[in-house]
Amino acid sequence: MSDDLAELATRTEAELAAAADLRALEAVRVATLGKAGALTGLLKTLGALPPEERKARGAAVNALKTRLEAAIEARRAVLEAAALDARLAAERLDVTLPPRPFAPGGKGGIHPISRTIEELTAIFGAMGFRVVEGPDIEGDWYNFAALNIPDHHPARQEQDTFYLPGETDGRRTVLRTQTSPLQIRTMIGQAPPIRIIAPGRTYRADHDATHSPMFHQVEGLVIDRGITLGHLKGCLTDFLRAFFGISDLPVRFRSSYFPFTEPSMEVDIGWNRKTGELGAGTDWLEILGSGMVHPRVLANCGLDAREWQGFAFGMGIERITMLKHGMADLRPFFEGDTRWLSHYGTNPLSPANLHEGV
Repeated sequence: MSDDLAELATRTEAELAAAADLRALEAVRVATLGKAGALTGLLKTLGALPPEERKARGAAVNALKTRLEAAIEARRAVLEAAALDARLAAERLDVTLPPRPFAPGGKGGIHPISRTIEELTAIFGAMGFRVVEGPDIEGDWYNFAALNIPDHHPARQEQDTFYLPGETDGRRTVLRTQTSPLQIRTMIGQAPPIRIIAPGRTYRADHDATHSPMFHQVEGLVIDRGITLGHLKGCLTDFLRAFFGISDLPVRFRSSYFPFTEPSMEVDIGWNRKTGELGAGTDWLEILGSGMVHPRVLANCGLDAREWQGFAFGMGIERITMLKHGMADLRPFFEGDTRWLSHYGTNPLSPANLHEGV
């Protein structure tokens, strides 16, 4: 190897060894092998040499090029591994650390409403129900008309319902007053048999210690052949006893009226009016509404009531949560007080396994 090639090799290898990162390495590569690089310049001079010198000189320059390319790639591998190690060290998460408290003296927890929804899903999931979701903003058809709710019904009045600007099919849109629209959407979009629950936010113009303008509700729907009131009673009795953890909880069904079910029934559970204890005493507490799906609702969804029958039910999630945990006021649910959440919140690592007892 000639002196100039040996000098270039020594200098370049020293620069490669001194390159501390990939950017410095790229600078060395460009200075040596780039279009204006030192080795590239030597290759361009080969054409001016006599033929007898050109062959030997060309072989030596090409050998040096191969040597330097290999050295550059070897150094690149070392620098890339070092960069990866540094990144892994910087982004490492120590999973053995305790959870970081987000409030002085308190730790995070699952909100009681979220926990109740988990428990509902676990219990009804064991019964074969699946969860459906849908929009909070609904048209009149899904929220009222398809459910056999007449124009003069109080739920349609301004003082009860939040109406929004704009219209759908000539009617104003609303913030859904219940999750019943998801029953309609499911019956229209899915052929029976159907077995769903629909938990979610709902909106009504009401606000006091036991009512909120925004609250949560869960509704259930079963559509199949040969469905009877016996199926409804068995389903709800099993759910209430599993949810409240009282195996012999008294459950009573009373005749009632809802536009979308016929016959309709209110569901009561036994409790003690004086102490508030569930399952004790001789008093009854109304807890949810239910009934057999009205034939007109089935027809609105394209189902033949002579072939398909079903039952539906609905309950307030805040209401059953308050009863289960002995809460007297609804408003703290939405005040964001971390002290309240620390008291009523649930360990995020404790899954809802109530379905195991169903």
